[in-house]
Amino acid sequence: MSVAARLADLGLAVPDVVAPVADYVPAVRSGQHVFTAGQLPLVGGELLFVGKVGGEVSAEEAQECARQCALNAIAAVGSVADLDSVTRVVKATVFVASTPDFSGQPVVANGASELLGSAFGEAGRHARSAVGVPVLPLDAPVEVEIVVELA
Repeated sequence: MSVAARLADLGLAVPDVVAPVADYVPAVRSGQHVFTAGQLPLVGGELLFVGKVGGEVSAEEAQECARQCALNAIAAVGSVADLDSVTRVVKATVFVASTPDFSGQPVVANGASELLGSAFGEAGRHARSAVGVPVLPLDAPVEVEIVVELA
């Protein structure tokens, strides 16, 4: 089943690639790997939520953000390679802008990991880091970058 078909089963589609907010490109292919830039939870040019997780943003809202970030990362990969040639999502790094007392970064990161698994099936199982940070660009609560391997 294609990535697009798997996403359609979830009621989703690969979005347009999010335009960079600074001087970089959304994704770079190097040999058989694609490295994405950090993807924010942007939809139609607007952040889904703004602020810190554990403060203005709930863990559930942050999971939704992580899911959107992963969807945007899939679009970034698709801008430089055929999504159906992805043989493995190698690594996902999830940054969570959170209050000092919030320790649920892995739960937030599951929003991205679950979407990647749904989109790529077994090839979507990946290594992951979930990191709490004080602030992210545009005051986004979550940012996700991925590395994928191609056939």
